[in-house]
Amino acid sequence: MSDFFRAVENYIDAGAEGLDISPDLLAQIKACNAVYRMRFPVQLDDGNIYVVEAYRAEHSFHRLPVKGGIRYAPDVDQDEVMALAALMTYKCALVGVPFGGAKGGVRIDPRKHSVRELERITRRYTAELMKKRFLGPAVDVPAPDYGTGEREMAWIADTYRALNEGDINADACVTGKPLEMMGIPGRREATGLGVFFGVRQCVNDADVMRALALPLGIAGKRVVVQGLGNVGYWAAEAFERAGAKLICLAEINGAIVNEGGIALDQAMAHRRETGSFLGFAGATDLEDASKALELDTDVLVPAALQNAITEENASRVRARIIAEGANGPLTPSADAILRQRGVCVLPDIFLNAGGVTVSYFEWLKNVQHVSFERMTKRWSEQVSEHFCEVLDRIGARRLEESERKLLVHGPEERELVHSALENTMVTAYAALRSCQKARGKADLRSSAFALALQKVARIYSGAGIFP
Repeated sequence: MSDFFRAVENYIDAGAEGLDISPDLLAQIKACNAVYRMRFPVQLDDGNIYVVEAYRAEHSFHRLPVKGGIRYAPDVDQDEVMALAALMTYKCALVGVPFGGAKGGVRIDPRKHSVRELERITRRYTAELMKKRFLGPAVDVPAPDYGTGEREMAWIADTYRALNEGDINADACVTGKPLEMMGIPGRREATGLGVFFGVRQCVNDADVMRALALPLGIAGKRVVVQGLGNVGYWAAEAFERAGAKLICLAEINGAIVNEGGIALDQAMAHRRETGSFLGFAGATDLEDASKALELDTDVLVPAALQNAITEENASRVRARIIAEGANGPLTPSADAILRQRGVCVLPDIFLNAGGVTVSYFEWLKNVQHVSFERMTKRWSEQVSEHFCEVLDRIGARRLEESERKLLVHGPEERELVHSALENTMVTAYAALRSCQKARGKADLRSSAFALALQKVARIYSGAGIFP
């Protein structure tokens, strides 16, 4: 058993303390229900055959379909995929998304393969999943994760459709697809935006800010972001737009620091031109990117891979709030050290649930075969137009054209998605804090697991599977 899988098991046990869940039921909730480990050959561009090792873990069938990303990484293994699948179960339960948890992994370094090779690997992996019914709109619905994106999801959807001719719900076999293939606006930025919404709720929580001796609100907060991939970038973009200061951006090949704030888009343009943040004008270079985790800051967002903060460096972390943008960025020993020091840790199963939340919206769109705005946009504009006409008749003055345009505007699909995501994170934070208060001095992580476990247990008990 890997340290990551063991950590998830320990978190579940901590969350279960004090709950009225029988040992038998808890054992069932914790169990990973199915794991498919496969090896398949793929021809490389030079004609040689490369044998790929890959996995798909389906953790819980209390809700169907199961849901979880697919990561491409050279060190991914079965235990890691099982641990991530378990996290997905509790993440979905916590934020009220009706899926069981799953996760997939392909043991390759995508940087060392051509686009044609990646396509062959992805399509073959899809076919292997279908052989064992580990893929389908009502069974198991993957999404992007580390090392994958819209392109890979498009290949999966196309392969599934080709092998399931006549399935009218074929588009719903995978989420995170390009818009042209029935994806949904807002999915790309969803996880990072969810991180922002979760942190925003925290910094507007008077009790938490009082305990941390920080002022209320997001404006002016100093933020360090480690990992500027899809999650980190969109979280940073939302923080900057809300008035926070990005004082450090860090990636594996180095970090840059400026206490006065770093302009995100300019720094990203510099990285595209040079391949690194290092050397960005007006910022100080940190050759050792891990030192970014130890900077004095209000909010630290570890948004890369797991185990970024360990027992070795936890005592040097000076952030007041740690916002887990990645899955498992803290080891259990690091988590305990930080908790003892009074650091507020916003756990991954809450904070990075934005991706699966918007994936749920995409899945709904695909099985309903209609975009959300199509049903509401024109009606909303007509109602608002009538409202403006009434205001013009009874008001002290007529509305300016800019005012009328603002009031009449019917929501685009992206705006609906962002609003629904925001509502999900706001509601989940309120439920999480309520659970934490009910548990006395419990931390947010164990409270999040407790809340998720209670929801899953109620489903099993309601189905008559367990008393």
